[in-house]
Amino acid sequence: MAVYLLDDSLTFPDPIIAKETGLLAVGGDLSVERLLLAYGSGIFPWYSEGDPIMWFSPDPRLVIFLENLYVSGTLKKVIKSNIFEVRFDTVFEEVIKRCAAADRRGQEGTWITDDMIRAYIRLHDEGYAHSVETFYEGKLVGGLYGVSLGGVFFGESMFYDMSNASKIALYYLVGKLKDWNFDFIDSQVPNDHMRSLGGVEVSRAEFLRMLEDSLRTETISGSWAT
Repeated sequence: MAVYLLDDSLTFPDPIIAKETGLLAVGGDLSVERLLLAYGSGIFPWYSEGDPIMWFSPDPRLVIFLENLYVSGTLKKVIKSNIFEVRFDTVFEEVIKRCAAADRRGQEGTWITDDMIRAYIRLHDEGYAHSVETFYEGKLVGGLYGVSLGGVFFGESMFYDMSNASKIALYYLVGKLKDWNFDFIDSQVPNDHMRSLGGVEVSRAEFLRMLEDSLRTETISGSWAT
């Protein structure tokens, strides 16, 4: 399969023709409009500092159906202890920067480049990107961020400084998404950590069908701060 070179026009090739690696296209920009088009088409940017912007639509795709979130006995005890405070959209910029700085096992550097940080802050300012933040004694110790469209939350990254802090953020996110009748969380590339939390693989074709159905739901944009 060919990899497409994007120009200034606001278009993407059909994601079903992406390479086996999921790579679909390179180039373009990280404008709010292009990012929203990408997510709505089942595509997301993923690249390292110094590389051109690369756009992916992997096959298979990892998703978490909200009712299938796995909550371990240990996590249940932490939830009942109420030692953490969870907030939404109060320190988005800090969360994405902490995600960028987090150590990843077997990974050098980060795909959350400075350009990506600025782009997702713009998405947040427009009401489409959101953060879930876990605090302990007033200090940010974990969290996650992602993009919301229709009935889908596209999870981007998470970090933790205390055990279970990012899982707590995910737990409260799922609770809010259930209240709002979301359909699923897109976890993008299959990985063992998200599988352990209830993530399952679906084919690209099935994901695109699910996405099309979920985008019929009105997007809950604006601040999710609570």
